[in-house]
Amino acid sequence: MTDDAAECACPDTYPAWDGRDLDLGGTLVHTLPIPTFFHMPVGYESYLQRQQAVVEALELEEEWPRFILTRTGFFRGSVTRLLKVADSPARNIHVLPTPYNVHVVLHHGNVSTARRVLHEMQFALVEQGRVPKELYMSHLTCPRCSERKGGDKIMLIRRWEENATMKKRLSKER
Repeated sequence: MTDDAAECACPDTYPAWDGRDLDLGGTLVHTLPIPTFFHMPVGYESYLQRQQAVVEALELEEEWPRFILTRTGFFRGSVTRLLKVADSPARNIHVLPTPYNVHVVLHHGNVSTARRVLHEMQFALVEQGRVPKELYMSHLTCPRCSERKGGDKIMLIRRWEENATMKKRLSKER
């Protein structure tokens, strides 16, 4: 293994969720709160290393190693790892509520080029009578290895909820 590969935080494998709607309800996760400033994570790498150390210390297995869901906000955000089923009383480990519906799109490009894809994703959800909620991003390539792995890739994961009123209104319009 090269030094670059050892330092790389990119997942070796990731789920084939592109273009799918999934229910992640009941999935065990480790979520670590992170500070953000205007949606920009502060000390992101150190929080990823801290989370990795905690997951290893608790001897928890990840569903897809180094597959990290990042959620940002104005001043707060989180990094989340999907875990295999385990019994652990540790902090920051919880089960996602049921239903936890998400729509996933694999974006070939970086964050600055994701705007159009995010807009299309959100529009498609609203047209189906779904209310978009949190947005998670999973960087599948880092700047060090993106060229070797076929360019920048980001998995965009948008949680959504059904809305009966919105569906009724949309069906009347059609």
